[in-house]
Amino acid sequence: METLEHRRFTEFCEACRRYAYIGLCYGPPGVGKTLSARGYSRWEKVKQSDRWGSGPTEDPLLDTVLYTPSVVNAPNTVQADIRRCRDTLRDLAKRPLRQEKDGELDGIRRRDDEHQAKILCEYDWFSGPIPEPQPTYGQVAREYSEKELKISDPTTLILIDEADRLRLASLEQVRAIFDVGEIGVILIGIPGLEKKLARYPQFYSRIGFVHEFRPLAATEVRELLDRRWAPPGFCLPQQPLDAETVAAIIRIAGGNFRLLNRLLTQIERILEINALQAVTKEAVEAARESLVIGQT
Repeated sequence: METLEHRRFTEFCEACRRYAYIGLCYGPPGVGKTLSARGYSRWEKVKQSDRWGSGPTEDPLLDTVLYTPSVVNAPNTVQADIRRCRDTLRDLAKRPLRQEKDGELDGIRRRDDEHQAKILCEYDWFSGPIPEPQPTYGQVAREYSEKELKISDPTTLILIDEADRLRLASLEQVRAIFDVGEIGVILIGIPGLEKKLARYPQFYSRIGFVHEFRPLAATEVRELLDRRWAPPGFCLPQQPLDAETVAAIIRIAGGNFRLLNRLLTQIERILEINALQAVTKEAVEAARESLVIGQT
């Protein structure tokens, strides 16, 4: 289910990609920034795919990197990690060509085996050199290797999650990657990131778009509950929730998607422990007492 904030985030990413700008996305923890970045970049598909295999590629082409720097990061580490991610996308873009190459080479291998068998049975060994079928296996392999080298890096956008971890030297490395690559870059973090970057003129002068990722609206939380949404692996009773129960969930969650996830998980636990068949306001309040909730 797409929320309004996810759609706004998608439009923001497309603008940064189209104009090859640096974008800044910030919002409170737990509102869904990382989840939207994963969904938009389709990074789970990248991690599940065999970069060295052959076969059809994803449609549309995987062209967005999602990178999360480590807590302790150095410029050379950031550069190497992002380069590795981009190389992965490039290798995935080669999969159709590898599939075509495998088919061609298998055909040549069968042809050569048949030719060799024919030579052994029919060829006059005193008549001259043994003819070699053309093109040879090596020639075709070299031709496809050259074609693979001509496939360009498909990356057009780099999403950097947890950008608050980047220190000045690492930010300079990101700026260097942006300047050389002529691609869009988006930094994702919590409020205050924009003030941190405002202290570096070389960096903020390149920021073309700023997007504030806001909490879910009450209407969206209500729609999620009406559609019986629940965290993966959990299942709530199918009975419709009464207005009082829905209001309690909306009030406690405060539009924070992560908190809503945790709250629903605790509600299922309360129902299971007490053998309840329906979600009530009392069950919601009991679940809330099991959580550590800061300011929302």
